[in-house]
Parts: sequence; structure tokens; C-alpha cells
Amino acid sequence: MLHHAGLIFGAALVTGAGGNLLFGILGLLFSVPLLHRLYARFNTWKAPAIALAIFVVMFSLSAFVIGPAISDDSSGDTPSRIQTPDHSQHAGH
Repeated sequence: MLHHAGLIFGAALVTGAGGNLLFGILGLLFSVPLLHRLYARFNTWKAPAIALAIFVVMFSLSAFVIGPAISDDSSGDTPSRIQTPDHSQHAGH
């Protein structure tokens, strides 16, 4: 049973705020070489700053607008509670 815990905790990690934080940090970490090349090419901090601002805007749009919009259950249909029978009322149990 314990081998399933890794999958469950992994799924919990990449969903919600934890997943947004994790992938945001990974995106920034993986963009460092690109930002360094932009700085070397243009010899100014403005080009990497603009690229970083574009990354932040696009990631925020994806994480906080598009993601919730496509995963939101706006149909209003909530599953009904399943009534379980009370076994104390049955004879012979």
C-alpha cells in the first residue's frame, strides 16, 4: 500500500498552489541561461528584465486565469449524497 503514497503525494504536489509555485520556480530556474544570453547579447539589464516580465505575465495568465477557467465546474451540478442504509435496524446483523 505504501508504494501508492508517492503517486498520491506527487499528484497533490503538482495541483493547486503548490504546483503553481513549483512550476513557477522551475520556469524561472530554467530561464536563467536565456536571461544570461540576453544580457550578453544586448549588454544591458533591460532585455532580460523584459523577458522576465513576459514570463511572469504569461505564467500568471496561465496559472490563475486559463487553468481555473478550464477546470472550473460551473455547471452547478453537485453530486447528491449517497444514503447508506442503517444496518442496526435489520434483524440478524
